[in-house]
Amino acid sequence: MSAEHGTVRAVSRNDAYTFTKPSRDEIVLVAGLGVEGDIHAGVNVRHRSRVKADPTQPNLRQVHLIHAELFEEVAEKGYEVPPGGLGENVTTSGIDLLGLPRGTILRFGHPAGHGAGHGEGPARGGDGTQAGDGTRAGDGTRAGEGSEGAGGHPVEAVLTAAAAATLDDATARAAEAVAAALRRDAAAREATARDETAQEAAGRDGRAAIVVAGLRNPCAQINGFRSGLLKEVLGQDDDGNIVRKAGVMAVVLRGGPIRPGDPVTVELPPGPPAPLERI
Repeated sequence: MSAEHGTVRAVSRNDAYTFTKPSRDEIVLVAGLGVEGDIHAGVNVRHRSRVKADPTQPNLRQVHLIHAELFEEVAEKGYEVPPGGLGENVTTSGIDLLGLPRGTILRFGHPAGHGAGHGEGPARGGDGTQAGDGTRAGDGTRAGEGSEGAGGHPVEAVLTAAAAATLDDATARAAEAVAAALRRDAAAREATARDETAQEAAGRDGRAAIVVAGLRNPCAQINGFRSGLLKEVLGQDDDGNIVRKAGVMAVVLRGGPIRPGDPVTVELPPGPPAPLERI
């Protein structure tokens, strides 16, 4: 696992289909669904072009992340892009999002017992309730880690949708990476729980977590936001390979709140790194 860390620069969400998303003081992730109150949350695809093509596809684009360094890069070329300007939910700094392997887990906030800020102890929702204590999203799904029940982990619903749909190769690989990350996370928690000295910490680590599934595929709407910007986030390298720079898409593994200033911990998957593909 990697010990790499970054920081949340901003968080954004919107309950309507708009290209940009307004910045918030906090967003709350819901396992297996996405950002609570966001139009793109769901088990099946929510992006309109994907819904039109095949509404049965799994939603591997529940959370959109962009590195703030991209905005700094395009600002040097005259493009002013605020956090949430390209529709991302989480703006990060200090992490090479585009270089992460498929199946990387990102955890937000301080581990239990760290004693710093709101990350101390169990993750809490926006109303101060502990995640998993009965707080529910608008569709009745319980927010946070407590959304797991007799039916299994909430992400399994996304994987069931993936198994039932006809997927292209890149999406199939992304779905398998999410499944592998879910197994990895479950095994790590079980191993920790078996250690009697760590049982309490295992139960209290309520950090929100996501699995990085793939790259956002930039579209012409970006030029509608800032004329000419598309060429800065979609191009080719010296070998003619397509380069997509408009962020990454992820599935929510563990629910909980995310706020600006939160630390982000990167956990790389084992084995040779699998590069991110467009999904």
